[in-house]
Amino acid sequence: MTDRANVGTLHYDRPLKEAAGFFYETSSGNQPVLDWILELSPEDRKLAGRDIQKVEFGWPIGMPYCRSLGNSLWEVRSGLTDGKIGRVIFCVAQGRMVLLHGFLKKTQKTPTQDLNLALKRMKDVI
Repeated sequence: MTDRANVGTLHYDRPLKEAAGFFYETSSGNQPVLDWILELSPEDRKLAGRDIQKVEFGWPIGMPYCRSLGNSLWEVRSGLTDGKIGRVIFCVAQGRMVLLHGFLKKTQKTPTQDLNLALKRMKDVI
Protein backbone atom coordinates (compact mmCIF):
# COMPACT_ATOMS: atom_id res chain seq x y z
CA MET A 1 0.00 0.00 0.00
CA THR A 2 1.29 3.50 -0.76
CA ASP A 3 0.35 7.02 0.20
CA ARG A 4 0.72 9.99 -2.12
CA ALA A 5 2.74 12.74 -0.49
CA ASN A 6 2.83 16.32 -1.72
CA VAL A 7 6.06 18.25 -1.29
CA GLY A 8 5.77 21.67 -2.87
CA THR A 9 4.91 20.86 -6.47
CA LEU A 10 6.56 17.42 -6.34
CA HIS A 11 4.43 14.33 -5.86
CA TYR A 12 5.76 10.93 -4.90
CA ASP A 13 4.38 7.67 -3.62
CA ARG A 14 5.74 6.25 -0.39
CA PRO A 15 4.93 2.93 1.24
CA LEU A 16 2.70 2.93 4.30
CA LYS A 17 3.56 1.02 7.42
CA GLU A 18 1.33 -2.02 7.67
CA ALA A 19 1.77 -2.14 11.47
CA ALA A 20 3.28 1.05 12.88
CA GLY A 21 5.53 0.33 15.85
CA PHE A 22 4.91 1.83 19.29
CA PHE A 23 6.94 1.37 22.44
CA TYR A 24 5.20 -0.21 25.41
CA GLU A 25 5.00 2.36 28.21
CA THR A 26 4.82 1.54 31.91
CA SER A 27 2.40 3.32 34.24
CA SER A 28 5.32 5.51 35.34
CA GLY A 29 6.05 6.55 31.74
CA ASN A 30 9.14 4.39 31.13
CA GLN A 31 9.64 2.77 27.74
CA PRO A 32 11.73 -0.36 28.48
CA VAL A 33 12.34 -1.37 24.85
CA LEU A 34 13.47 2.13 23.92
CA ASP A 35 15.77 2.14 26.96
CA TRP A 36 17.19 -1.25 25.89
CA ILE A 37 17.80 -0.06 22.32
CA LEU A 38 19.54 3.09 23.56
CA GLU A 39 21.90 0.91 25.65
CA LEU A 40 23.11 -0.82 22.47
CA SER A 41 26.09 0.44 20.48
CA PRO A 42 25.24 2.90 17.69
CA GLU A 43 25.80 0.19 15.06
CA ASP A 44 23.59 -2.31 16.91
CA ARG A 45 20.87 0.34 17.31
CA LYS A 46 20.84 0.78 13.53
CA LEU A 47 20.65 -2.97 12.96
CA ALA A 48 17.80 -3.48 15.45
CA GLY A 49 15.95 -0.42 14.15
CA ARG A 50 16.27 -1.60 10.57
CA ASP A 51 14.81 -5.00 11.46
CA ILE A 52 11.91 -3.44 13.39
CA GLN A 53 11.24 -1.22 10.38
CA LYS A 54 11.22 -4.24 8.03
CA VAL A 55 8.48 -5.79 10.15
CA GLU A 56 6.52 -2.52 10.34
CA PHE A 57 6.46 -2.14 6.55
CA GLY A 58 6.18 -5.84 5.69
CA TRP A 59 3.65 -7.04 8.27
CA PRO A 60 2.71 -9.83 8.20
CA ILE A 61 6.25 -11.04 7.54
CA GLY A 62 7.96 -14.28 8.45
CA MET A 63 11.43 -15.68 8.79
CA PRO A 64 14.18 -14.62 8.91
CA TYR A 65 12.98 -11.27 10.29
CA CYS A 66 10.02 -12.28 12.40
CA ARG A 67 8.76 -15.42 14.14
CA SER A 68 5.66 -16.31 16.14
CA LEU A 69 6.27 -17.22 19.78
CA GLY A 70 2.66 -18.27 20.39
CA ASN A 71 0.10 -16.61 22.67
CA SER A 72 -0.17 -13.67 20.20
CA LEU A 73 3.50 -12.80 20.77
CA TRP A 74 6.01 -12.33 17.96
CA GLU A 75 9.73 -11.61 17.88
CA VAL A 76 11.80 -9.35 15.66
CA ARG A 77 15.05 -11.19 15.04
CA SER A 78 18.24 -9.13 14.74
CA GLY A 79 21.78 -10.25 14.09
CA LEU A 80 23.95 -7.68 15.87
CA THR A 81 27.69 -7.02 15.85
CA ASP A 82 30.23 -9.44 17.33
CA GLY A 83 27.84 -12.38 16.90
CA LYS A 84 25.26 -11.01 19.36
CA ILE A 85 21.61 -11.85 18.78
CA GLY A 86 18.97 -9.27 19.64
CA ARG A 87 15.29 -9.93 20.03
CA VAL A 88 12.34 -7.59 20.45
CA ILE A 89 9.11 -9.29 21.50
CA PHE A 90 5.94 -7.58 20.32
CA CYS A 91 2.22 -8.04 19.88
CA VAL A 92 -0.15 -6.53 17.37
CA ALA A 93 -3.02 -4.62 18.99
CA GLN A 94 -5.54 -2.60 16.97
CA GLY A 95 -3.28 -2.79 13.92
CA ARG A 96 -0.30 -1.44 15.84
CA MET A 97 2.96 -3.23 16.55
CA VAL A 98 3.55 -2.79 20.31
CA LEU A 99 7.20 -3.39 21.25
CA LEU A 100 7.00 -5.10 24.64
CA HIS A 101 10.45 -6.41 25.57
CA GLY A 102 13.98 -6.33 24.14
CA PHE A 103 16.94 -8.50 25.13
CA LEU A 104 20.12 -10.17 23.94
CA LYS A 105 19.50 -13.83 23.30
CA LYS A 106 22.09 -16.16 24.80
CA THR A 107 20.42 -19.57 24.41
CA GLN A 108 18.62 -21.42 21.62
CA LYS A 109 15.26 -21.21 23.38
CA THR A 110 13.69 -17.91 24.41
CA PRO A 111 13.95 -17.76 28.21
CA THR A 112 10.67 -18.25 30.09
CA GLN A 113 11.22 -15.08 32.13
CA ASP A 114 11.44 -13.00 28.94
CA LEU A 115 8.25 -14.56 27.55
CA ASN A 116 6.40 -14.07 30.85
CA LEU A 117 7.44 -10.42 31.05
CA ALA A 118 6.24 -9.82 27.48
CA LEU A 119 2.93 -11.58 28.24
CA LYS A 120 2.44 -9.44 31.35
CA ARG A 121 3.07 -6.26 29.36
CA MET A 122 0.80 -7.43 26.55
CA LYS A 123 -2.06 -7.81 29.05
CA ASP A 124 -1.53 -4.13 29.96
CA VAL A 125 -2.15 -3.01 26.37
CA ILE A 126 -4.97 -5.28 25.18
